[in-house]
Amino acid sequence: MLLIKCPWCGERDHTEFTYGGDASVSRVRPAAQAPPAAWHDYVYLRDNPLGRHLELWHHTASCRRWITVERDTLSHAITASVPAGDRSGSGER
Repeated sequence: MLLIKCPWCGERDHTEFTYGGDASVSRVRPAAQAPPAAWHDYVYLRDNPLGRHLELWHHTASCRRWITVERDTLSHAITASVPAGDRSGSGER
């Protein structure tokens, strides 16, 4: 069981959240401007890192907000959680 600390609701069980994907992936240019190969890579190709990784989680069972979680993929230890898009590090840790 993972306990994820929501910046608004506090520490909650992971079953209250929905995994939203890799938070470090940047969206490519609009489809009209980007080549099909770039869209293929954006949609289908993902790294499977070992160690610290940024992930997006949606708090679906409570406040319904998005958060960015830093989690170690080997130990599942969560080292930080901040509001999604907050890169300043001012969120809950």
